Amino acid sequence: QVQLKETGGGLVQTGNSLRLSCAASGRTFSRYAMGWFRQAPGAEREFVVGISGIGAITYYADSVKGRFTISRDNVKNMVYLQMNSLKPEDTAVYYCAAALRPLPSTRRGEYDYWGQGTQVTVSS
Repeated sequence: QVQLKETGGGLVQTGNSLRLSCAASGRTFSRYAMGWFRQAPGAEREFVVGISGIGAITYYADSVKGRFTISRDNVKNMVYLQMNSLKPEDTAVYYCAAALRPLPSTRRGEYDYWGQGTQVTVSS
């Protein structure tokens, strides 16, 4: 069982930055690939970025490449999402997710555990 808790959301202006954090419980954190997804009002939950269990491999959605960076600290059981050059279309609830597999997946169904989400709002 893994419990996930996201923090760091908020209201920012276009072009600014935010850093989201995801704290994970459990002693086998490095066995889990981690992902960030987001869901805007009226939209499907979509993949943003994923990272492998040891952090060597990352996948990014085209919409965030070059602006967002995922990282993890397996000693602290933490995953981070650094979001730069934010745009109004980045506005969404951001969810942290864990998958018991070595490589991240872009598919929601591959993830076993989810956090409650944190709201990110980017004003124009």
